[in-house]
Formats: sequence, structure tokens, C-alpha cells
Amino acid sequence: MLRAQPSRPSFSALAVATVLVSIVAADCRAAELHVGGATTSITPDRPVAIAGQMLTRIARNVENPVTATALALESREGDKVLDQAILISCDLVTIDSAIIDQVRRLLKQRLPDLDSQKVVLNATHTHTAPVMKEGEYEIPKDGIMQPTEYADFLAKQVADAAVKAWQARKPGRVGWGLGHAVVAQNRRAVYADGHAQMYGVTNLANFRGIEGSEDQGVEVLFFWNPEGKLLATAINVACPSQEVEGLSAVNADFWHEVRETLRSRHGKDLLVLAWTGAAGDQSPHLMYRKRAEERMRTLRGLTRLKELATRIVGAWDEAYDGARKEQHADAPLVHKVATIQLPVRVVSDAEVAAAKSKIESLSKDPVNRRSVVWHQEVVDRHERQKAGPVNPYPMELHVIRLGDVAIATNDFELFTEYGIQMKARSRALQTFIIQLAGPGSYLPTERAVRGGGYSAIVESNLVGPEGGQVLSDETVNLINSLWQAN
Repeated sequence: MLRAQPSRPSFSALAVATVLVSIVAADCRAAELHVGGATTSITPDRPVAIAGQMLTRIARNVENPVTATALALESREGDKVLDQAILISCDLVTIDSAIIDQVRRLLKQRLPDLDSQKVVLNATHTHTAPVMKEGEYEIPKDGIMQPTEYADFLAKQVADAAVKAWQARKPGRVGWGLGHAVVAQNRRAVYADGHAQMYGVTNLANFRGIEGSEDQGVEVLFFWNPEGKLLATAINVACPSQEVEGLSAVNADFWHEVRETLRSRHGKDLLVLAWTGAAGDQSPHLMYRKRAEERMRTLRGLTRLKELATRIVGAWDEAYDGARKEQHADAPLVHKVATIQLPVRVVSDAEVAAAKSKIESLSKDPVNRRSVVWHQEVVDRHERQKAGPVNPYPMELHVIRLGDVAIATNDFELFTEYGIQMKARSRALQTFIIQLAGPGSYLPTERAVRGGGYSAIVESNLVGPEGGQVLSDETVNLINSLWQAN
């Protein structure tokens, strides 16, 4: 998904991104952890346009609800508050900046004891959730909930859930674990001439392989009350929830099945936060061995969504079997917020010429509005480049230390290689990477840009591989600063 960016950076000034907050030595003293949570529906009550594809789709029915789940964390030493966080997982395609701002404004009014900058929203990237931004699609007016209406409803519902979570916080315990599940497949096929294609056909003579890495680890957090009742869990899977992305119905994708399964085993009030890891080049869609996979699924009597959920829940069980033996009531909580400056991707003369040609062709039919907007953003970026120096992309980075684990956010559909790099270089025992904690766009690797294709072309990227490396380096530096005394 895309967001317009006003200007281009001076690359000589961005050899390393500048963190715009002062990072001081972290106070990682053991303290009493307080936990609260709440969940709410963000499902529209009437027909709505749904996001995630180039063509307008109108959802007139709800196959399963889209929800927002808030987890409130606070560490205290006696009556002294040491740090805070509210993490809110949303069944949406992205998190628009205007939504983040609106939610924080509402919370600042209602929760004066909360630092609203420490509220983080993330999207699961389901492609069957409502559009929340005007102008991207040609949407009928009569009888259809408009994007601005939905955005206002969404912000209120999310803020309400955050308030309930904050007001519900009580002493609690946390644990962490690791499981494994085959959920994602790298979705970029590579061919003999070097070009790549998202969802490219693999049973061709010129097919040469899958472009990049996959991360089948499932990082999990667990939260209990002092009596040992499981209150909440956060599950980090490096795969977007877009198995049913082509439908014209509201659907939370595989996360609905995961939530329902876990609640059937651990109580209907269990809070389940869905965190999508670095997965810009990943998908649950099968790339090869399709007939064998589908035969086994059919023989087992599972839908594809149930198949994926079964794998995730199996990994969750692995993690839970270990984590429940180590429950921490005094885990340090340290939450750092930084703004890092990422160099934007330069638009070449050839790329802008191609974009203009596509606009001319697509503009003849209003059904192509989303595609026209997509290509027009490239033209606009090129004009800003010609006008003078272009500003970098400012990204709000959150890094949280919770006991032995780190949690780090980014705005993008971040290619998995960056996530693996950050996890490998992190000093934390486990590192959770949460993508799409903002509006984002794809952020590809150098290899992907060379291969081209959707997700790695300039229309798909505000930030390119140079910025991806800056993001990775700055995230690792901030994570590791929280373990310097260890």
C-alpha cells in the first residue's frame, strides 16, 4: 500500500538515519508489571468498500468480524510509573497516519496519565477489511459507508478499546516462547532471464526458483493474572493474513480461526493480538506442490483457513508448553520511541515515462481509478525530485524491551530478509518484528529491485533497499541499547 511523500533526501546526509529523540541509558530495573486488555468490533454495520486490491469491491455481507484488540502494559516501582505501552492489533490492510493521530487525540483527552505517543497500532493486512481513506477507489455513494465515515467509526472503537484496556490493568505476569509453523511462502518467482514476478507460475521451463527467504518461527507472548489464568497472548507470524484476499466480503482471514480455536480451549475472554512480522514478500498462497497440498487438506477435511490456523495454533502450543513454566511478574518494561529518517526511492526518467503511459491508457475507464492513483503518485514524486531536494521518509520507530524479549515496529510491508537480519543481530533472547504499524508501502531488497515486478517496482516503494538497510541498522541499534548493561 502507498502513501505520497513530499520530497527526496540528500543521500550524503543519510549515510546513517538520524534518530530524532535522545536515547538515554535504559532503566531496566525489575518492577511490578501491570496488564490490561480489551477487544472490540471494527466491523461496519452496512455495506462498505474493502481495501487491498486495485479494483473496487463492495462488501455486502460479513463472513466473520474484523476486530481491534488492545493490550495495556505498565511497569511500576511502588507508586512510581517506570514505563507504559498500549499495543493495538487491528484487522485492517494498513494503519493510516490520520487514524493513528485521531486515536491518540482521543486518548490524550480521556487518559491524561498515559503518554499517547506510546500507543501503537498495527494491521494484520487482511485484504477484506474496509477502505478508510478517501480518493483511492471509485465508491458508489448510495447505501455504501464512505471511507471518512468508517475512519471516524474505527478511531472511536479503537480508542474505546484502549481506554478499557488501560482501565483494566492489574498486576500480572508475562512469559515468552517460540514455536514453528509453515504458514508463509515467499511469493516471488524468479525466471531464467533474471526477472521476478509476484505469484509467478512455477511449472514453466524457464522457472529457476523462489527469490528470497522465509521465516517459519512463531514468536509468542503470554500474559497471566496472579492466580495463573491466561488473560492475553500476542502471536508474531511472518505472514500477512490474505488467504481469502479476493473475496467481496468482510473477513479477518486466518486470524479469526486462530482466535476462535484458542478461545475454545482457554476461555471465550482470551485476548489474542495478531502481529504480522516482516513479510512483504510472503503470502499464505501456495507457490508449488499445490496439488499435493490441496489433496492432503481435502483428505483431512479442512478449509484452507482452518489449515493455516491449525498450524499457527500448533506452534502456539509448542511455545506455551515452555513459557508457562517461566512466568515473570517483575519483567522490566522499557519503551523507546524514535523518529528515523529513511532515504526515499528515486524515480528514474524511464520509470516516470512508463507511469505516464499507463495513466493515459487506464484513465479511459473509471473502474481503474485505484491503478491510476497508484501510477500518478510516481509522476508526482518525479516532479518533486525535479523541483529540488526531497525530504526523507520520517518513520516512527517503537522498540520495547519486555523482560528478555524485544518488540520493534515499522511502517512497511517489509521484506522478510530485513526481519531475519534484525532478529539475528538483536541481543534480545527473542525479537518480535511488527510490520504495518503505519501506512507503509513495500520495502524490497536489492535483489528484488533487480528482478522487478509488483512489490519491487517504484510504484510499490516509497523507500528502497538503501532505506531498508538504514531501518534495519537503526532498529538493531535501538534494541541493543536496551541490553548494553547486560
